[in-house]
Formats: sequence, C-alpha cells, structure tokens
Amino acid sequence: MASDPVRILQDLIRCPSVTPDEGGALAYLESILTEAGFSVERPVFSEAGTPDVENLFATIGSGAPHFVFAGHTDVVPPGDAARWSHEPFSGDIADGMLYGRGAVDMKGGIAAFVAAALDFLADGPRAGTISLLITGDEEGPSINGTSKLLAWAAERGHRFDASIVGEPTNPQRLGDAIKVGRRGSLSGTIIVNGRQGHVAYPHLAQNPIPQLTTLIRRLTAEALDAGNERFDASNLEFIGLEVDNTAWNVIPAEAQARFNIRFNDEWTRDTLEAWLLSRLEQAAGNAIDFELALQPGGSDSFLTHSEKLIGTLSDAIERATGRQPALSTSGGTSDARFIKDYCPVVEFGLVGQTMHQVDERVALADLETLTTIYRGFLDQYFA
Repeated sequence: MASDPVRILQDLIRCPSVTPDEGGALAYLESILTEAGFSVERPVFSEAGTPDVENLFATIGSGAPHFVFAGHTDVVPPGDAARWSHEPFSGDIADGMLYGRGAVDMKGGIAAFVAAALDFLADGPRAGTISLLITGDEEGPSINGTSKLLAWAAERGHRFDASIVGEPTNPQRLGDAIKVGRRGSLSGTIIVNGRQGHVAYPHLAQNPIPQLTTLIRRLTAEALDAGNERFDASNLEFIGLEVDNTAWNVIPAEAQARFNIRFNDEWTRDTLEAWLLSRLEQAAGNAIDFELALQPGGSDSFLTHSEKLIGTLSDAIERATGRQPALSTSGGTSDARFIKDYCPVVEFGLVGQTMHQVDERVALADLETLTTIYRGFLDQYFA
C-alpha cells in the first residue's frame, strides 16, 4: 500500500492526546493529509465551563458522492504507567501486537482509514469527495467536538452522503459486527428533601435516606421493556448515591441518587420523563418531597437503513475476512449519534477487548486487514 497503517498508528500513539489535549495528533494528521493533497482545517470550539477543543476537517475531491470517515484522536488517561508492560505512549511492537493508549480506541481505526484513503487516492482521481472528520473531544464532554464540527462543515456548504465511524465495534474477531444503530441515553438525579436534626431526636427531623430508597425501589421494581428485534431491552441503572454529611450524630437534610437509562426505540426522552415522574409520584404520595433533575443533552436511539452503506461495507468485510458481519445496535454511545442527523452512518473498527485497559493493544494483522476492508469499501462505494 502507498501508506503504512502501522507507522501511522505508532506516530499517533506517540502523541499523548489525553482529552482535551491535542498532544500533536491532529498536527501530525494535518501534515500527512496536506502532503497528499487534502484541504485541511483545524477549527477550535469553545463553550463556557468546558475546555477548548481542537478538531480537524480534511477533504479532497468534489461533487457527489461525499463520503466521510469519522473518529477521535483523544484518549482516556493511561493510569499507572508502571502497570503497563510497554510504555503507554511508546507504540512498541512485540509478538505481533502494537501497544499503546488508543491502539484500538480509536487511533487504530484512524490509522487504517487514513492509510486506506491515501492508497485509494494514489490510484488516480475519482468522481466524488472524501472527507475526514476528527475530533479531540469524544472521550470527554463531547460538547466542543463532533456536534459543533458537523454544524461548522454544514455552514460551509458540505453535504454528506454516508459515513463510517472507526470505533472498535468487534467483540471477538475482526468482521464480527457492524454497528448500525445505538440505544439512546438519558441521565438524571433524584433529590429528596428532608429536615436536618439530631439522631437522638428523630421525631424532630425527617430523614431523606429511607425515603430515597423507597423511590429507588419503585423505579427498579419493573423492567422498562423486553427489547425487540432491533434493540436490546432498555435498562435503568443507579450509578451514585450522595449525602453531604460527615457527622455521625446528624440526620441529613438531603439525599440524592444519580441514574442513567439506556433506551431503545420504544421510548423517547419525553416518554421516559413521563414514566419516571408517574412512578416517583406514586411512590412519594404526600409523604416524600422530591425533585427530578434530568441532565441536558443525552441522545435518542437511532437505526441506519442505508442498503448502499451497509451492503457495501458488509461485502468488503466478507471479502477480507470470510465472515458476514452481524448488524448490531448493542453497546454504549459514540459520535455516530451526532452524525446520524446529517447522513446515514454506521460504525466499524477493530476488536475492542482491550480498550481503556492497561496494555491496550492491537494485532498487526487486524490493523492491516481493517485497512484492506476500508480500501475495499472505497473501491466499491465510488465505483
């Protein structure tokens, strides 16, 4: 191939781009893409109370179809580097594996689609446009990243026809699965207001902690749904209980419980809010003073139906691996939740077993095969 995904990935891993630091990763991509003829821009987005984030948008060609590879160069912190068998930002290779933070999530995906695009373009000009949309804010708040970069591109007249996000989607083997949708996400806090007092005189106080547990039991007493042929069942999980009280002899004035709901297409944010309020009010009656505070943002579920996008990628995967990928909607959220508002989008990348772990690593054979898949997709998509 005209470009080596292994070398690109090693260079990217050696850039310590822990969210929100750019770490040199976008500068490196800008240099190799500019050299290959891409027009590259590096917009920085800001919002009060959040860190500034650098992003990259690169494009080459003109007209339709306009295809977009999307991803992020930011990574989670490596943790205790002493626990790694290879330095987390070394890009070391040992026994056929390339080690480093971001190897699979998702600098490996970026290295593969950059190499595939450069190799594809080396064969001569084609009709259509290829763009790369890369953020440094996917592992962070996701406020100054892909959502703003998409709006920025749209304001400049870019209209996308399809996109692949290079997230690590495969559970066991490369070619296992394409993510064709995701469940939605809604977070919130239940706040119970009590009355502070001395533990020896409980009749003069009102303890919010038992009252909060009453509300929690009500919300966890029944399943939201049983799932369907498109999505797994929706689930509500409590992820934090908080009481601001360090004393042993004081009944606190307030208790809080934080939760997250991952929901399928049987729900929307509005119907979930109505469901929550109905059950909380039933459990509270006139005895519990509570508030429900839902977090802004979140995302609705989505499902991609583009036969051209899914079929072309499935064919490229089968040619390279001999496997017909399953069409999956499992897992958490990704920046595909923003892209789906602009064009059909799917996710396909490396095997994700070591993402966010100590000794995150990718098999060199998988990295090469993923590059072959992306190249095969481009050949067929732009045929």
